[in-house]
Amino acid sequence: MPRVKGGTVTRKRRKKVMKLAKGYRGAKHLQFKAASTQLFVSYRYAFRDRRRRKSDFRKLWIARINAAARQNDLSYSKLMHGLKLAGVDINRKMLADIAYNDAETFAKLAATAKKNLK
Repeated sequence: MPRVKGGTVTRKRRKKVMKLAKGYRGAKHLQFKAASTQLFVSYRYAFRDRRRRKSDFRKLWIARINAAARQNDLSYSKLMHGLKLAGVDINRKMLADIAYNDAETFAKLAATAKKNLK
């Protein structure tokens, strides 16, 4: 009985890994074993960072809202509380976009929040 060799199946699998490892530095784009190991790590980072991206954006939105709120003599927490009391239901993404692109509208929202805090 002849021995079993990898042949086309193994080559196809390895070529797939090497294609995915294109652009890596050093041995990681040249050697199958190094490339394969690095791909596992890369996939782990990608999985983790898809979730982390959400919190990174939320942090950015909060920083932008806080900066704009302070220009209108409010803290972030007071602005958000005032808007909630006023019944203004706007998410942080939209609020940050308004703060970044339209200062006048944000000033009106801040005034609404101030009025409802008293």
